[in-house]
Amino acid sequence: MEFRHLPVLLDEVIAGLNIRPDGVYVDGTAGGGGHSFEIARRLEKGLLIAIDRDPDAIKAASERLYGYNVRLINSNYSEVAQIVRGLGIDKIDGMLLDLGVSSYQLDNRERGFSYHDDAPLDMRMSREGLSARDVVNGYSYEELCRVIFEYGEERYAKHIASNIVKLRESKPIESTAELAEIIKQSVPLKVRREHNPCRKTFQAIRIEVNNELGSLSDVLDSAFDLLKPSGRLAIITFHSLEDRLVKQRFASFTQGCTCPPEFPVCVCGKTPRGRLITKKPIEPSAEEQRINPRSRSAKLRIIEKIKD
Repeated sequence: MEFRHLPVLLDEVIAGLNIRPDGVYVDGTAGGGGHSFEIARRLEKGLLIAIDRDPDAIKAASERLYGYNVRLINSNYSEVAQIVRGLGIDKIDGMLLDLGVSSYQLDNRERGFSYHDDAPLDMRMSREGLSARDVVNGYSYEELCRVIFEYGEERYAKHIASNIVKLRESKPIESTAELAEIIKQSVPLKVRREHNPCRKTFQAIRIEVNNELGSLSDVLDSAFDLLKPSGRLAIITFHSLEDRLVKQRFASFTQGCTCPPEFPVCVCGKTPRGRLITKKPIEPSAEEQRINPRSRSAKLRIIEKIKD
């Protein structure tokens, strides 16, 4: 299956990164190379470091980016500091993260990301380590409740977790179709009639399997630290948990004095390290959403570093 992935908010990302032809840039989620290609072709003496944890993505990106000055790395973007410094580079001019799951991963049935097809429970972006099957069959009732409620923001988390635990007693839950049916039977009929009730639970398990929020939290500080002054960090999120984390961390980078308001003068000496390029997130146009419905929930936030 071809690694197909439409780059979301492409023009806005490229404009927001303010690419210098001689700069060093990182695409932490190279995917099929859509964003990476547009960055790489704007570089003359510069370098693009394209990272992805999915070996299928690295293979596809290597074909797409052939002939450009690109270093392809099969790794988690949370390791960006070690990767960049391992290449003998101290600072970078910009970094992009396009979070979430790619169209290739969703559409490739064997990867087990989608609740629309019957496939083995997997959901591993890296194809290694903890799988969705391990979570569904191995986590306790309490752990399943936590994952489904916190990462899926699912109000029926207790019912879903309870039914998973009950049904796996007779045999392991092996497929996406089995899990989807359990979820459907765990929510009121009215909810099933309004929309597919599987999305939130599948999202939650995928986030747990891939430690998505942990990796994002780790990379926010290290990526910002890697930036040169005037360098930019651009992040596309696809759900509220990611967006909230990015928004809060960006706010901390732009915060100045933290002295109590009753202090007559500042004694902390803290000044902002960055400035927001996007006061509010950039969202896809109606036309982009029409062409690529999966872009609907995307939000782009960009920050520029002022000082180390």
